Amino acid sequence: MNGAMEFEAALAAANLPGAVALVTDSTGTRYLRAFGMADAVAGVPMREDTLFQIASMTKALTSTAALQLVERGQLDLDAPIGAILPDLADLPVLEGFDEAGQPMLRAARTPVTLRHLLLHTAGCGYTFMDETLLRCAKAGPKTAPGSRESLRLPLLFDPGTQWQYGTGTDWVGLAVEAVSGLSLQDWFDRELTGPLGMTATRFHADLPANASQVHARDADRGFVTVPMVLGVGSYQSGGGGLSSTATDYARFLRMVLRGGELDGVRVVSPETARLMRADALPASLSAGVLTSALPQLATPFDPLPGQRGGWTLGGFLVNTETGPAGRSPGSLHWAGILNCYYWIDPARDMAGVILAQLAPFADPGALSAFAALERLACAQ
Repeated sequence: MNGAMEFEAALAAANLPGAVALVTDSTGTRYLRAFGMADAVAGVPMREDTLFQIASMTKALTSTAALQLVERGQLDLDAPIGAILPDLADLPVLEGFDEAGQPMLRAARTPVTLRHLLLHTAGCGYTFMDETLLRCAKAGPKTAPGSRESLRLPLLFDPGTQWQYGTGTDWVGLAVEAVSGLSLQDWFDRELTGPLGMTATRFHADLPANASQVHARDADRGFVTVPMVLGVGSYQSGGGGLSSTATDYARFLRMVLRGGELDGVRVVSPETARLMRADALPASLSAGVLTSALPQLATPFDPLPGQRGGWTLGGFLVNTETGPAGRSPGSLHWAGILNCYYWIDPARDMAGVILAQLAPFADPGALSAFAALERLACAQ
């Protein structure tokens, strides 16, 4: 069975409502197919240009925007970020709960920096992933989802001492806005997605008509649709608010493969492009393992079983050994919570993305299809 046939067989076995899959190298698309339904209940077919909520795939773009500002001297990787974002200047560390169930807090021993936020070593967490943080949020004042106040949760540890996936990149987006004087969307339009020709990659307050619906499985191996728009609130979520298409996001992946340039337009310097791709996590720490406190939204997931995961300032997980589906050591990877996944393999000059809209995260069928797409790319 050739690579395309193996992938399409794996996708059929995955029983996803629908998906779009793409493989690209640094010069252009090598494979692009749409499968299934964008709305499995209403019977709306998936198209190659269907829009998806890409969730945490937003993080790489927000990280790139911050590094553009580091290049220009407007942000400093290692200065206390509280000087720019006062809300982060005094966040305490959560040490546990007292007998009355109230959080026990202490001052952080070191200030949060932009480097910490980009590497997910600041101590910021997600309530849907961390039971302790979820308990803390429930014990505190009620805040509106998507508000800046909802970000002001205690740190889970002193900055720089552990790796914990969380809201750090939302804070990065707010730092971009604070120093640029622009909304995050306007910065993207002017400096990143606009120059790269990513016309479909935007924040939306409502689900556009050309977007895939979010699905969940029902008891009969069918699907129901779930009303869900991610990243909606009082700020544009740099950690998870963008929607995009496979072909749009592939332009970003090609830029990374090409060292910061696409179609003659350079958005970051070659040195910054190297920073985006290089493991910057202390060797004593490992990235990538995700836990869950809300299983209806996400299931626990280890993307690199048996090996240390690195993390880059560009917002990418790095496999330090050969990846489970064959990607080269030093390859980059991450995902979005609605079962969107991508990887970038600079050694092979190859990247790929598979987009679905299905909860919860880490659906076994979606992961199987993603691995088959990688094998398809490795065979080319």
